[in-house]
Amino acid sequence: MPEQTTAIDYVMEAASGPHFSGLHLDTQFLPSSRSPSSSLLADSIKQPFVIGVSGGTASGKTTVCDMIIQQLHDHRVVLVNQDSFYRGLTAEESERVHEYNFDHPDAFDTEQMLECIEKLKQGNSVHLPIYDFKNHRRCSESFRQVNASDVIILEGILVFHDPRVRDLMNMKIFVDTDADVRLARRIRRDTVERGRDVNSVLEQYAKFVKPAFDDFVLPSKKYADVIIPRGGDNHVAIDLIVQHIRTKLGQHDLCKIYPNIYVIQSTFQIRGMHTLIRDKDISKHDFVFYSDRLIRLVVEHGLGHLPFTEMQVVTPTGSVYSGVDFCKKLCGVSIVRSGESMENALRACCKGIKIGKILIHRDGDNGKQLIYEKLPKDISERHVLLLDPVLATGNSANQAIELLIQKGVPESYIIFLNLISAPEGIHCVSKRFPSVKIVTSEIDVALNEEYRVIPGLGEFGDRYFGTDD
Repeated sequence: MPEQTTAIDYVMEAASGPHFSGLHLDTQFLPSSRSPSSSLLADSIKQPFVIGVSGGTASGKTTVCDMIIQQLHDHRVVLVNQDSFYRGLTAEESERVHEYNFDHPDAFDTEQMLECIEKLKQGNSVHLPIYDFKNHRRCSESFRQVNASDVIILEGILVFHDPRVRDLMNMKIFVDTDADVRLARRIRRDTVERGRDVNSVLEQYAKFVKPAFDDFVLPSKKYADVIIPRGGDNHVAIDLIVQHIRTKLGQHDLCKIYPNIYVIQSTFQIRGMHTLIRDKDISKHDFVFYSDRLIRLVVEHGLGHLPFTEMQVVTPTGSVYSGVDFCKKLCGVSIVRSGESMENALRACCKGIKIGKILIHRDGDNGKQLIYEKLPKDISERHVLLLDPVLATGNSANQAIELLIQKGVPESYIIFLNLISAPEGIHCVSKRFPSVKIVTSEIDVALNEEYRVIPGLGEFGDRYFGTDD
């Protein structure tokens, strides 16, 4: 026994480093191309954070982008300009260039821009075209190579116009600047940098730029997550944006996709406990002990998402302390049988809490589900902590959530607690029930051909209750 304790202490000390799955996955465990999870496995690969920056002409978009890039100096950041994707003018269009509307969505090759951003999101390098603004055509022999990055910034007046482009973005920023200021900047830019005279700039502005702003750019402002008045002069707004980006870069990719996913902040202790319970050779006693510790942390984190009311109490010193009062209408529901392993931790945190049970059992090969439930009669009036230590395919969770909703529980009142989650399960539950919060301690890599979580921790219920022999 002393030797075993020493080994456990060593593991707890040795576990370190940033992670999401808790184990370094050997390639032999990865699903094959025939695996049901192969189409979703890419979602578990670290993807870049994509920011869209839009606004009127000369609003200060590039300045905002440069300031964000400067503050994110410790990350790989790439800037992609929508201007690079202007369509080259034909000979006939070049002869009547003053009649060509460069501010219309049709002026851009949106399909190529989509292809480039999608490749960058997949971790591939791309060749961006280079547009010659003086000759109004692309440089046929030149291009700009852009490599995979942590952050991709897509900047342009119409990057919010196409919904397919918007769907690729994790954050959308609109730079809002006074029209007179924008016009003055455009005159200075087009005369100095693009070799045009003032009259042609003003004529183009009145004929094309302003109408296009009113018809296409300004209406897209409603899609923005953040609106920055005064552009690059607004240092406070840019600082807040950079802080948000840094927070998101530290999150699992699925947390960027689904705002209802919460992964408890990892520490060496948490990773060490995961290392132990995932070890196939750990004793049942130690498996239960460290599982209970992790479950308690997940339960405490889940309770933190419940509503509260402000409350004042008088301390023994006669002082007034302003705090909060716990949510009173609460119950737990365990998905039998693995979910029952989480009941003790919930009872330890919430004295006298009511706990219901849901049993979901597949009946033969016809796919029908037999459901047994024993729930509090007033469950429709309560917030529900749904308990299941492993979120795999998400099918059982969806059945349980559907049953709770049929019983009158609002979707937003359900918090699903588990120790580990597979990306496939998160997709399955979050797409069907986007208002259900999912709290987990780690997100694993994928499901294998047998629909088991990889790297996973085996059959949790059998290991916890000692029925795996």
